[in-house]
Amino acid sequence: MILYFSGTGNSEYAAKRIGKELQDQTLNLFEKLRDRDFSQMGSEKPWVIVAPTYCWRIPRILQEWLENTPLTGNKDIYFVLTCGGNIGNAGAYTKKLCRTKGMNDLGCIPIVMPENYIALFHTPGKEEAMEIIRRAETAITEAAQLIKTKQPYCRPSVTLMDRLSSGIVNDLYYPVIVHAKKFYATDACISCGECETLCPLKNIHMEQGKPVWEDHCTHCMACICRCPSQAIEYGKNSKGQVRYIFPKELTKKLF
Repeated sequence: MILYFSGTGNSEYAAKRIGKELQDQTLNLFEKLRDRDFSQMGSEKPWVIVAPTYCWRIPRILQEWLENTPLTGNKDIYFVLTCGGNIGNAGAYTKKLCRTKGMNDLGCIPIVMPENYIALFHTPGKEEAMEIIRRAETAITEAAQLIKTKQPYCRPSVTLMDRLSSGIVNDLYYPVIVHAKKFYATDACISCGECETLCPLKNIHMEQGKPVWEDHCTHCMACICRCPSQAIEYGKNSKGQVRYIFPKELTKKLF
């Protein structure tokens, strides 16, 4: 079974592509994460967890869900992580998670996709994004083939920078950077409430027709990148930037 979490569509696309090649069930974890639903799940096929990397590790909301949700049946598990550059030493942490769950870690596979983290970085224009996705297709196909043949992923050597990025940098990143204080809606807001619906942590509510962010946030960028009127900003960094979501035309071709 393929389980995925996705903010702007990169991981969703990778998950559904892999699911199609494996002819396996694909499940969006959004509702389970949002509702903190830790009920038992079962699969006779290997588990495949597809998600973005947040500061060179799996998102903490996904980590918590996996720690608390019994996964029964098949004991083999793969992680497929989409990223803007690299996944650092994320595999060491997924391996540790697998040990605590008594599961067989078969690897943490990186898939480089267009950057969506508009809070800190620059998002690509359409042509650049399409080229990155084109290159990612090969990596997704190779990941699916590896999983299909039940082969472990042999990750390349981990550098000191990888260890630091997934370790001390990640530890500092969440308390220092991951907050919603800089999000705000401009006068372009049309009061549609889409941002409230899209938030996996129920961190947004509407007041007098405008979104208000509370003190829980995972920086998935769903609210700012999927806003239909591009009315949401994050401090100064997002101003003038392209709002990236995975191209709908490519998703349509998949199905």
